[in-house]
Amino acid sequence: MLKKGDFIELDYTGRIKDDKVVFDTTSEQVAKDSDAFNPKFKYQPVIICIGESHLIKGLDDALIGKKPGKYTIEVKAEYAFGKKTPELLKLIPMRLFAKDDIKPFVGLEVNVDGTLGIVRSVSGGRVIVDFNHPLASRDLIYDVEVKRTVTEPVEKTRALLELMSVPFEEVDIKEGKVVITTKTKLPEPAVKGLVETIERLVKVKSVKFKTEEEVKKEGKKESEKGKESKTEEKKEETKEKKKEKKEKTEEKKEDKEENK
Repeated sequence: MLKKGDFIELDYTGRIKDDKVVFDTTSEQVAKDSDAFNPKFKYQPVIICIGESHLIKGLDDALIGKKPGKYTIEVKAEYAFGKKTPELLKLIPMRLFAKDDIKPFVGLEVNVDGTLGIVRSVSGGRVIVDFNHPLASRDLIYDVEVKRTVTEPVEKTRALLELMSVPFEEVDIKEGKVVITTKTKLPEPAVKGLVETIERLVKVKSVKFKTEEEVKKEGKKESEKGKESKTEEKKEETKEKKKEKKEKTEEKKEDKEENK
């Protein structure tokens, strides 16, 4: 039975209940059949951690207690993208759009102060923009397949990094210690949050982020230490051989003295 904190590999297709329109899918064929195909998108199963809001709440909660397999799950609007609220319908002066050389029309998607919205009406010098989620107040249907549970720490770590859009090159784990290699150094506040999340969910002893340059330098130092160690070993070996040779020479001398 699946429980909170489990990592799973999941295939899914989300449809609006009323008109069966596909709004999200991990299947390339379903996307093409639904005229929703995006050539820039990589269609493949996703790995998520149950209970960590990697999915909408209704779908996340519905997976708890399930076993790997196929399911059709209905998610009510309040547990999907919420109900529409009048407070998120904003009246914006036309001059603000004109300043950026934008001619608003009904249905245009706009970005206002970092928030996406849809133009609902244009009248005179006023534009009403809806900042509710496009799927707010819509009941949804998900066809899902839980393909397997994921147990390998490396795979879990890689999945979390991908979900959080963190660029990385390699993930290595030895004796419960994770080393994540990146091309460039990540900001300290971001690293702190990532370390805490990975340690908590993957249950490892420690997590360190290192750049490729840092890994190369450490590898060079280890190589030099190895060479020094081999040199010392050879010196010790030479000393031992000389000592043995000296002991044999002395033994021969003693034998000659005894034979006289």
